[in-house]
Amino acid sequence: MRILLAEDDAETAAYVVRGLSGEGHVVDHLTDGREALSQAMSAGYDLLILDRMMPGLDGLSVLKSLRAARIDAPAILLTAMGAVDDKVAGLRSGADDYMVKPFAFVELLARIDTICRRPATRDEVVELVIGELRLDLLTREAARDGQRVDLQPREFLLLKHFMERPGRVQTRTVLLESVWGLQFDPKTSVVETHISRLRNKIDKPFDKHYLVTLHGVGYVLQP
Repeated sequence: MRILLAEDDAETAAYVVRGLSGEGHVVDHLTDGREALSQAMSAGYDLLILDRMMPGLDGLSVLKSLRAARIDAPAILLTAMGAVDDKVAGLRSGADDYMVKPFAFVELLARIDTICRRPATRDEVVELVIGELRLDLLTREAARDGQRVDLQPREFLLLKHFMERPGRVQTRTVLLESVWGLQFDPKTSVVETHISRLRNKIDKPFDKHYLVTLHGVGYVLQP
């Protein structure tokens, strides 16, 4: 998933980013409430994790503004404010969950899993289908021609990115930013390596190939 973390405490943020990245998620971290609001408005996130007390704009105000703008990405408020009235205010502002600091990372993961397993609304896409290729966004399971394809977390994110953009060329720079959350080139073969692994799983065992390399340009998933 692509997750926005708005947290001004450096130690807490590093703890959460490290843990979520280790689970295969792409995390964008911001420390200012106004910046978080702007980013959440302009970029599509699968989950928002918001601190209540931040510079610029507090987490409740950020969330209320997002809900008023019909941004309905699931949101968890992460805060030291643990009184009952605080929790009620947070949930009424549009939060899907409310966690009080200090917290255990495994509990945060469990709450994220619970939110993501909730029944989808009518307009929410829960499965991507391109020909014989299927990707379940809730269970994170892939299949081709009815055969299950086992994907690592980053391979899942890579395939999801391609299946959401069939027929559209994806450059190395776009993939680094969208799938790895990198706004710089690490000068490694990380993209090429993962493309090769993904191709070995979804294409190599079959006659028809979906994932195509356009040399000097990028990659495309042919519909």
